Amino acid sequence: MATQEFPELGCYLLPGHTQTPADAKHEARRAEELGLGKVWLSERFDVKDAGVICSAALAVTDSIEVATAATNIHTRHPHVLATMCSSLHYLSGGRFTLGLARGVAIRNQLMGLAPVGNKQMADGLDILRTLWRGEKVMGYDGPMGNLPYLSSGDWLDADIPVYFVGFGSRSLAFAGEHFDGVHLHTFITPRGLQRARAAVEEGAHRAGRAAGDIRICSVMATVLQPDREDYLRKLVGRMATYMQAPGYAEMLVALNEWDPKVLDNFRAQPVVTSMMGGIDSVATLEQLEEIEKLIPEEWLSAAAVGSAEDCAARIAQELEGGADEVCIHGSTPDEFCPVIDAYRTIRG
Repeated sequence: MATQEFPELGCYLLPGHTQTPADAKHEARRAEELGLGKVWLSERFDVKDAGVICSAALAVTDSIEVATAATNIHTRHPHVLATMCSSLHYLSGGRFTLGLARGVAIRNQLMGLAPVGNKQMADGLDILRTLWRGEKVMGYDGPMGNLPYLSSGDWLDADIPVYFVGFGSRSLAFAGEHFDGVHLHTFITPRGLQRARAAVEEGAHRAGRAAGDIRICSVMATVLQPDREDYLRKLVGRMATYMQAPGYAEMLVALNEWDPKVLDNFRAQPVVTSMMGGIDSVATLEQLEEIEKLIPEEWLSAAAVGSAEDCAARIAQELEGGADEVCIHGSTPDEFCPVIDAYRTIRG
């Protein structure tokens, strides 16, 4: 397998909403050409199925890794999920990484799915790894369901890295106990990153694991020289959508030690309560102008915004501040390629 120039850098495939999933093929190839180490896919229940898009990205590339960030532990039968991952692993010669999440609470409710607790996550991870080792799961009856007998074949020996996708402090400590890495969230401040790493390390120490073996991937909203519309849609709209989500935004506010009253005030405003869907999907530019006034500038400052040099410097700062990897978000490889050139200069 070829080595990428910047294994510490990655980006999202199909960032945000899309109606053209075939774009993932071009984006994956372009990310590989730029020397990035990994591309990540955030699964959505429309045209962004994790298995399909990751397979396409792996099929058109030769060296870059492809990862989910995330799919959920409970939206597929564990044997089906294990099979998807082992197929992607062997298809690509070991270039697939699984990013797992609990799922968003409100979406779980709408889909008729129960909340996912730590026991279910831990058991699910153990079941996956057991099957990937070519071993059998027999007589399991627990949070992952009733599984009398599962076997994927004795010949399997798939060492697939698994990242936890989340950012709550207790969840990060749990991830430090069980996972190979953690994929964080957009708009985490440098102080929030330090607190996230401390939580992961706490969990690792509790489990007798080497904290340095657990990789931290920080997600960096990156918008190169945005015009007014780009700024509103890619930064204000994205942050506002996170702030809409019950429970979700509270964790981000807590990790960054922001004022929770700002969040309460935001959610009480008519321009927010009147939204029939995610703000980044349905808000007009005029509404985003109004919403921008509700979000402190500090809350958006965790992003990489401005010239290519400014964006590259912010990414370098994140790596120096405790991240092992940075995932560029909100821009495609064609859009952020000047940032990579600037980063190459910084890196020397």
